[in-house]
Amino acid sequence: MPDSATVANIPEHLRSRYVDVLNMPWEQLSEKSFRKILYRDEKTGRETWLSRILPGGVIPYHEHPDLEMTYMLEGKLVDDEGECTAGNFVWRPAGSRHTARAPEGCLFIAFFGKASKRL
Repeated sequence: MPDSATVANIPEHLRSRYVDVLNMPWEQLSEKSFRKILYRDEKTGRETWLSRILPGGVIPYHEHPDLEMTYMLEGKLVDDEGECTAGNFVWRPAGSRHTARAPEGCLFIAFFGKASKRL
């Protein structure tokens, strides 16, 4: 582990950013959908979210303007093309559109090239 003098010599823009996810409040997106924004770059639009959807929750029809990648931690997320279950990963190319459903609820981490646009 580096000492404080070593850390002080690292330029600010090159330092690690530690996020206290456990103590972050959940932001409610809809009646059954919540997120914690773990990373956001205003210049590029890149974002990383921890998302929780309660049983029966739906993410309304939307478009991914850039690459979207999801790693499912718990439960499953289902759309017309398939389902992503706990321990699995799905990615969607820029321009893809879908409605996502969480029949049993789910918890996942999502990485966006740019945040989704609701249609």
